[in-house]
Amino acid sequence: MKGKETVDLLMEKRFYIVGSRKLQNEVMAEYLEQKTGDECFVLGDINHIPKDNPKSNVRPKVVFYDCHKKDLKKLLAELKIYNTRKESESHIVLFNVPFDLEFKKKFVLNGVHGFFYEHDPLENFMKGVQAILDGKLWLSRDMMTQCIFENSDKGKSSKSGSENLTEREIEILAMVSVGATNDEIADKLCISPHTVKTHLYNIYKKINVPNRVQASLWAAKNL
Repeated sequence: MKGKETVDLLMEKRFYIVGSRKLQNEVMAEYLEQKTGDECFVLGDINHIPKDNPKSNVRPKVVFYDCHKKDLKKLLAELKIYNTRKESESHIVLFNVPFDLEFKKKFVLNGVHGFFYEHDPLENFMKGVQAILDGKLWLSRDMMTQCIFENSDKGKSSKSGSENLTEREIEILAMVSVGATNDEIADKLCISPHTVKTHLYNIYKKINVPNRVQASLWAAKNL
């Protein structure tokens, strides 16, 4: 019984820090808890993040992945596997990122919502965390531009999948494609931010994309 209670408690947590440096990551977890009021759990493996209870009111997870001395190809493979098993919207954030990180576009297109570099100041970190919680991406303008142009010449898909979207989902997706945040969408449509997140999760599943960037690219080609 005690084990089940522990699992249920983990399911309620919002922040997860993944990495092998337990001491440093526990300090970071304590800092996040103090700043946000949400609990944060430190894990050594991204696949140890518990699956969601389908009966619960699931909040999006924010997963901070420590890149310190991490093999980038292995990390990318782990993220691809995680994206196939996750059951709710997850915001994946990489921290302790080397400034010359390779494969940045591949990471973004596989669900990474933001990068924090090894020498970023602490105030920059919290500013980025707040942006991600608000439904934004913490990426440079150059990175966003590269992702858009790389995908802009691939043409419109012959079977877009837009027929599977509801009118409300199409409305929300159109707003996402022009850069609207979750709060802005909620205000415009007179719904709660949580309802917006639920719609986005359903949209991502229907059009088979992992994140906001890919959803925006899909909308540009198919709506």
